[in-house]
Amino acid sequence: MKIDRIELFHVAMPLLYPWRTAYGEDVAIHSVLCRMTSGSVDAWGESSPLAAPCYSPEWGGGVFATARDWFAPAIIGHDIESGEQLQQILALYKGNSFAKAVLDTAWWSLQSKLSGAPLHQLLGATRDEVVVGADFGVMDSISELITAIGPAVAEGFPRVKLKFRPGWDIDMLRAVRREYPDHTFHIDCNSGYTLRDAGLFQAIDEFNLAMIEQPLPHDDVHQHAQLQTQIQTPICLDESITNLRRTESAIELNSCRYVNIKPGRVGGLTNALAIHNACRDAGIPCWVGGMLESSTGSAHCVALAMLDNFTYPADIFPTNRFYAQDLSDPPLELHCSSSGQPSVHAFAELPEPDPQRLEHLTQQKAIIDG
Repeated sequence: MKIDRIELFHVAMPLLYPWRTAYGEDVAIHSVLCRMTSGSVDAWGESSPLAAPCYSPEWGGGVFATARDWFAPAIIGHDIESGEQLQQILALYKGNSFAKAVLDTAWWSLQSKLSGAPLHQLLGATRDEVVVGADFGVMDSISELITAIGPAVAEGFPRVKLKFRPGWDIDMLRAVRREYPDHTFHIDCNSGYTLRDAGLFQAIDEFNLAMIEQPLPHDDVHQHAQLQTQIQTPICLDESITNLRRTESAIELNSCRYVNIKPGRVGGLTNALAIHNACRDAGIPCWVGGMLESSTGSAHCVALAMLDNFTYPADIFPTNRFYAQDLSDPPLELHCSSSGQPSVHAFAELPEPDPQRLEHLTQQKAIIDG
């Protein structure tokens, strides 16, 4: 397909309540959306790096500028027949995975629309629904957290993820496990610790968690390998998995026993698919994470999560969990799977932003049309 026009939108989407993690607090999700046009057909992509460079080195305003000034001009006017070709063009530019994901996800959406094939089938999926888990950030009190977890357990969410950071750590975990002794939990540390905290993670072994997600620095695979030899609980890498090469290093070093894949963090669906395949071949199960995207971006996560090696319940959230109203239509909703667990279905048509909501939430926009 020839890329004739690219429109970029940097948006700030207000949350119902702050999202608190080891790296800080977000009251609105900063995301960059792309409308990509070929001939008379257009489709949308999205990447949500957040407002500040705390989760990763990228941030909303920077991703918008990089995509506007460098990445979109590099592909405009080109006939691009595959995600790999798009990534090869952008490979000249180092890093900036979230910025590359803006264009990559738009290309896949456009390819789906032009071909008439559902996105999850284009990616190679053979199922059309995926089971999801429940997540809880840092709250004002442990009692508030325990109360919030109750409905998730009652509604059949097969696992619960708990944000974990200094000051909201083992005492919180002990209280939760005491209240819910048999449910599946894991913790997400968001790079909040160092190898000097190995003793803490050894103590956590007693809580029988499914995994410890990203305990050590965001750019590390070597020390995670050392930590994994010192603890029984499986380590999952998230922030450290930024590209296929880093994934291959983690596999070689035995740095983890699970991998979380977020399309934005790895540069788009093309790279996410390659990482999924490498983990599958190495016998490492994966699961899909989200960045609180609108339903436009969440739909890409949903399609990806339907691939065979995504076996752990996904981090994909219904719109009403975080937003009063989704930027895009239709919103993401949960359903009940055949096993009675909350799940998401493949979208019949990929969601697109509502024009009035998009205009209201847009911080800055740009058009690149050659």
